[in-house]
This record gives sequence, C-alpha cells and structure tokens, in this order.
Amino acid sequence: MIRINLLPHREQKRKARLQRFIVVSLLACGIGVAIVVAAYLALTAQIAMQDERNAFLDGENAKLDKQIAEIETLKKERQLLLDRKKVVERLQSSRAETVQILDQLVRQMPEGIYLKDVKQTGDLLTLTGYAQSSARVSTLMRSLNDSAVFEQPNLIEIKASLVNAQRLNEFNLNVKITREVEGSADSQSAAGQKKGN
Repeated sequence: MIRINLLPHREQKRKARLQRFIVVSLLACGIGVAIVVAAYLALTAQIAMQDERNAFLDGENAKLDKQIAEIETLKKERQLLLDRKKVVERLQSSRAETVQILDQLVRQMPEGIYLKDVKQTGDLLTLTGYAQSSARVSTLMRSLNDSAVFEQPNLIEIKASLVNAQRLNEFNLNVKITREVEGSADSQSAAGQKKGN
C-alpha cells in the first residue's frame, strides 16, 4: 500500500530552514561581537601599555633634562675656571714684563737722551723726554725697533725746548710692546709642567 503524507512538509522544511538561519545568524552575531570585544580589549591593553611606555619615557626625559641642565651648569663653571686660569697665567707671564721693559729701555737708550715720563697703556708705551739733537731721537727709534721687546716706534712730536738754560729737543713717541702669543705661552707652560713632573 502506498503511504501518502498529507502533512505540510514544505512548511516544516521552511520552519527548519528558518530555525537554522536564525541559529547561524545568532552564532555569527555572537562570533562577531566576541571578535569586536576581543579586538577592543586587545587595543585597550595595547593603549594602556603604550601609555605606560610614554609615561616611562616622559620620566626618563625629565631626568635627562635635569642632567643636561646640570651639564650646562658644569660647562659654565668649567669655562669660568678656564677664564680665571688664563687670567692667572697671563698675570704670571707678565709679572716680570715691567722689569724687562725698563731693562730694555736702559739698554737701548743712547747717550744724550733723558726721559721725563714713561707711560704704559695696554701694549703701547709712551715715552716723553729730552734729546740733545733730533738725530739721537732717530737713533733711539732704530734701537727700539731692533729690540726684542719693542716694535714699531712712532714719533708723535719733537720740538725745541729750553731746559735749565740749555737748548734741547723735547720729544714724544709711542712704541708697541712685543708680547708672546698666548698659544706659545700655553705650550711653554705645559712644557714647564712636564719637566717639573
């Protein structure tokens, strides 16, 4: 005998398909929500980790800024000490300069010349005095130019003058003082320190 199913099988298949579709849709939505939540949590964790790194770097940068400020302060103090050292070395090297200048003036002074005023301004020495003749002044200028201590004598003025009923030439001249270059003075002081050690 033939069995005939008169039940509405198409509706049951439709319901079954609809139920499967709903289950699959809910499962897909659940998986999607889970993925979104997992991605959100992962990104939040990365952001928190990056914030910690940034905070650490900011702290280290602040420490480095303090150290850089200390280094700048130390550099300024070092430069001040070096400047003081240079001043002391310059004073040390020029301590005997006045004696050398006066000694050379005496040695280079020809007969018949008398100085009444010697004035030093920096590297310039101004000599004022009397000479028996203008030829003696030119001799003085040549001998000063030949000296190791003086250079570039420059006659400012020469005029006839009467001193103690004696006719003399009053002169005024400038002469530059030769100084050692600071670099050679530093190298000589360094060589002296090596010898001392």
